[in-house]
Amino acid sequence: MANSVLSQPKFGQLVGIDDRIKRGRILQTAGRFSGGIIIPFASYFFLWAPILILVLFSFNASRTVDVWRGFTMEWYLNVFNSMGAGSAKSSATLMEALRNSLFIGVVSTAIATVLGTMLALSMARSKFPGKKFVDSMLLLPMVIPEITQGISLAIFFKIVFDYMQNSTGQNWLPGFGTIIIGHVAFNISYVAIVVRASIEGLNKNYEEAAYDLGADYWRAFWRVTFPLILPGIIGGALLAFTLSLDDYLITFYNKGVGSGTLPIYVYGMLKTSVSPEVNALSTMMLAISTVLVGFSLWLQGRNGARAD
Repeated sequence: MANSVLSQPKFGQLVGIDDRIKRGRILQTAGRFSGGIIIPFASYFFLWAPILILVLFSFNASRTVDVWRGFTMEWYLNVFNSMGAGSAKSSATLMEALRNSLFIGVVSTAIATVLGTMLALSMARSKFPGKKFVDSMLLLPMVIPEITQGISLAIFFKIVFDYMQNSTGQNWLPGFGTIIIGHVAFNISYVAIVVRASIEGLNKNYEEAAYDLGADYWRAFWRVTFPLILPGIIGGALLAFTLSLDDYLITFYNKGVGSGTLPIYVYGMLKTSVSPEVNALSTMMLAISTVLVGFSLWLQGRNGARAD
């Protein structure tokens, strides 16, 4: 009886336990509030606020972002007018840089998508010596700093061009070709990783059923495998195109005369002032990218429902 009485907690101890429980509940509530509301809100705010400001000031009547002077569509009209002949020199240079970016992005994306898809199929479906080495090398362009890739490619092209000049007697200079090769070199990895994820998530029973029905490898691929992994291919292509369009360092170190892209042009304008036409053009490109991503998601959902 004495031992049971002594083992019971005193009133002061009960009060201390209640305080610790209350403090624990308060900290838990604060953690849930900060982790579930404040941190996500701050993350999305710092992610989207600069983009929203860019879109907003693309309609600003002032040529600077210091003050809002009213709504206007002048900068968008200047962008469309600069596509024709007789436009101002600055607008014509802007459109030339945009055309160069689009040309390099489309060509490098097409090549990287084909090669990346072939590499993803080999990594996901085949077994060959050195597969682990190739798998590790696949991540190398994503790990190496971009400035290192740009300088190494510039040195490589310098050695190759000097050798070709000594062999043929013709002068070889960097240009669109060197930029496209540089963009393909790092875009293959991104495409291969995205497409490989789609292939590994694919049910092999579909392909085996096609083989059982008499289809050969190519027919099974084009009739069964390709439609099912098409959303992954489109996603990898969109990612490659975005990275190519946004690249600066690799393009800067490997460009030639007349092959400047839009990021290089905009960076050169930062030394003086950014033209409001750049804001309008960036807003248009943002809208186009959103439509393409939405189309890719819609296609992926439709193909997923068809596969189910």
